[in-house]
Amino acid sequence: MDTRQVIDTSAGPVALSTTFNNDGSCFSVGLDSGFCVFNSDPCELKVSRNFNAGIGVVEMLGQSNYLALVGGGRRPKFPQNKLIIWDDAKQKAVITLEFRTSVLRVRLTKSRIVVALHNSIHIFAFSVPPRKLSVFETVDNPLGLLCLGRRLLAFAGRSPGQVQVVELETGNVSIIPAHSSPLRALTLSSDEALLATASEMGTLIRVFASSNCAKVAELRRGVDHADIFSLAISPSNTLLAVTSDKSTLHIFDLPHACNSIPNYQPPPATGEEGLYQKWGFLGKIPLLPRLFSDVYSFASAPFEISDDAPPGATYVPQLGSSSCRPPKGLIGWTSDDTLLLIGAGKDGRWEKFAIQEGQDGKRVCTRTGWKRYLGS
Repeated sequence: MDTRQVIDTSAGPVALSTTFNNDGSCFSVGLDSGFCVFNSDPCELKVSRNFNAGIGVVEMLGQSNYLALVGGGRRPKFPQNKLIIWDDAKQKAVITLEFRTSVLRVRLTKSRIVVALHNSIHIFAFSVPPRKLSVFETVDNPLGLLCLGRRLLAFAGRSPGQVQVVELETGNVSIIPAHSSPLRALTLSSDEALLATASEMGTLIRVFASSNCAKVAELRRGVDHADIFSLAISPSNTLLAVTSDKSTLHIFDLPHACNSIPNYQPPPATGEEGLYQKWGFLGKIPLLPRLFSDVYSFASAPFEISDDAPPGATYVPQLGSSSCRPPKGLIGWTSDDTLLLIGAGKDGRWEKFAIQEGQDGKRVCTRTGWKRYLGS
């Protein structure tokens, strides 16, 4: 007998998860009743499918009609250990992959399906039937951390704080000892030249060159512990954005990237001893703690982080279960000076931010629009 509590649908749909597609032009939302897809900017509904059951993970293949679906919520549409490749043009499942444990995250390209489980990464050829190409063991990876590009795949290593980077064509694996504590977030730049990481401490973001795994930048979000929600690098690789449970969006310069951008002109130095030193001359005094000389964000802005999850629930956004807090502050760049934040939950929100020059000549980050996308 099914004794699970029936969801009260009178309150409207609840977003269990959100994710941008590979170029940020669309975002998909897993609902307790199905899924939907929106154009990113402007925020307009593109596709809506009602299954009368929950979808905890939705991953789009570009702007195609193929989506990866995993059940979620109180009444899942599919078992959480099954991955469904859904052809929305045909309104049916065309590929089903079953695993021994829950699917935490999925990434798609035209040639590959990559699946993150709690302790492993599985790579398949995108074909019918799918063909398993390789499996990699990982440390406990409850967030399903995984980045997939055309050439590279990055995911948690076999020890806490490590990142494995795989060249898809050759199978060569590089190990980056990114942090001393477990990973919380990672992202590849759109050209796959840079990899940014954050740990559970949430104080430092490190940026590595994917070509040789060298650390090229270290950025300080703050001095207090924070749960990092999202990292994203701008299209030209010159800026990095980060959100956390502090309800603040931070924007950093990536100074190493300036030399590789034709005709790039960095903004003028400010009264804070140039672009990157928050503490001015204190950063030059020997023996002071390193936080005085670290690179801080040049702009920040608050974003919406309304908490609509049960007390004590943890942020594990991929599963979309009732014991998880809905993901917030997911970042998508639409240009080098415009970015979007989306969040799930009962109050699913889309927020738009622009990087502009303020009245004092310094760059500022300003929210220029917002919208509740559920029920729109």
